[in-house]
Order: sequence, then C-alpha cells, then structure tokens
Amino acid sequence: MTEAFGSQSTTDEVLAGVNLNGKRVLVTGVSAGLGVETARALAAHGAEVVGAARDLEKAKRATGEVERQAKHGFDLVELDLASLKSVRACADALLKAGRPFDLVIANAGVAGAQGRTADGFEIQFGVNHLGHFLLVNRIASLMPPGARLINLSSGVHRQADLDLDDLDNERGEPRTSYPRSKTANILFTVEFDRRHRERGVRAAAINPGLVETELNRHVGRDTIRRFTEEFNARQRAEGRPLLVYKSIPQGAATTVWAAAVAKADEIGGRYCEDCHVAALTEGGMETLAGVRDYAIDSERAKALWAKSEALVGERF
Repeated sequence: MTEAFGSQSTTDEVLAGVNLNGKRVLVTGVSAGLGVETARALAAHGAEVVGAARDLEKAKRATGEVERQAKHGFDLVELDLASLKSVRACADALLKAGRPFDLVIANAGVAGAQGRTADGFEIQFGVNHLGHFLLVNRIASLMPPGARLINLSSGVHRQADLDLDDLDNERGEPRTSYPRSKTANILFTVEFDRRHRERGVRAAAINPGLVETELNRHVGRDTIRRFTEEFNARQRAEGRPLLVYKSIPQGAATTVWAAAVAKADEIGGRYCEDCHVAALTEGGMETLAGVRDYAIDSERAKALWAKSEALVGERF
C-alpha cells in the first residue's frame, strides 16, 4: 500500500519526494482552478507538461506559475471539447508530433450550463464525456506501457445514473445532466482500463471534492453556497457528516495521487476520492463518500462505449 493520505492532503504533500523527471503529461482544462494546480504540481516535480485549453490567452495568463516552476518545459495546445472538429484537430497535432504521454489527465469540464455543443449534444454530456472520449481514444497510441489515464468525475454521480437510451437527458430533469455526465466519466474509465490494461496502460476516475473553482460559474457562487448551507443543515439534523470545502491544492491532490503515487493495480478501473480507492455505497450525496454500483458496472461501461463511438462517428 502507498502512504496514507486523506481529504486534507495537498498536491505538494502527496508528491513530496516524488521525481517525475522523464515523464510527459497532458492536462486538459488549464485555464483555471484544478487544471492549473495539477499542471503546476506535476511540472514542479519534474514532469514535462502539455496543457490543453479552449482559450489560449486565458490559459497563458493563468499558468504563469506553472511556467515558473516547470523544470522540463510547459506548453499549451488549443482544445475546445464542445467541438469534435477542435478535438480532432488537437489529437491530430499531438499524433503528428508523435511524442508519448505517460499521463493523460482529463480534467476539463462544465457544470450547470444550458445548451448544445457545436455537434448538437447536450453540453455537459458533450464536453465532460464525449469530447474527452474522442480525444483520449485518438491519442491512446501515444500512451506507452505504464501510462495512466485519470478522468475527473464527481461525488454528484451518486445523484443520477446514466440513461443509455437518453444520453442527452431530453426526458430527464435538467439538474441531473451534470451528475449523469460524471457517471459517464466513471463508466468510460472502467471500459478504457479493461481494453488497455493488458498492455500496461491503466485508468482511474477521481472525485476532487467540493472546491470553489470556475467549474460552477454557470451555477453561481451564491447558489452553491446556499445549497451547501441547506445541505449541511439537513446533515446536521440527521447526525451525518458535513460537506467541507477543499482548497484547490487539496482538490487536486487525489488527481496527482492516482496519477503518480498509487500503485497501478490499486487504482486501475476504480473510482478514487480523498487519496484512496472508494468503497461501494447505496447512498446518494448524503453519504459524502463512495461509488454507486451503476457507475462501475462493466456491461454498462461497454454499452456506453459503443454508443459513444456511434455518436462521434469513430470506432476504437
């Protein structure tokens, strides 16, 4: 077992003594929050990092500290996950360069947004799942034995299973679109790991916890704060644990733990939180921990994979 870390561990605490010299990393969503901190921590410990972002100017402004701490280089590439054309262009450029990635961290995401992607998909499912599904599979040949894929999911996956016959959530309540997309992230992890583990490439899904970042810009800080206060009032009345905000370095800690510290067989095909592999739970958000069985069901993972291939028009 790896050293025990927990909910309050930070990226630098998790990576203390870890040498990532010679490792190459792709991190999506490096224009703010967890993506920037993940890139900084990995770069500071020796990894060569490529950051992907939709708005390159914003990303350049946000990643000054990443560049300052990088020991072996930091570059940016353009990636709009809401456009399959942009995803393909990004993947093609990386494939043309031909340089391997030891870690691919699918960090970017959107929550609470309304609308459709450029290709007509519900935007949260399209960005959080389909865009990453296409990108990762297109560049999977650049991931050598020993490489890992880390997909950022969320504890809100416990709020809603994914309807495989209604992936755009046209029949469901709008508020379940984000939780469903986070369930999709875990299912994608399960099937990617199954397909690639024999060649030594593993995948894990992680829950960063409750962190104030730009992810919730479509929801609003006041709305999130009010929800948290009301939620904690119910938890307190029922004698349950309370939701506690994490700092950004604490929120990114599980990402770097699963990417560079935990043993591959420990996290492969699993859902992780607070720097450990989560246990199964039958509870929803009120449990504050655990993974639902529907999110790690291998047959549902295979079915989502096939449907995702059909939606992006490519087979992998």
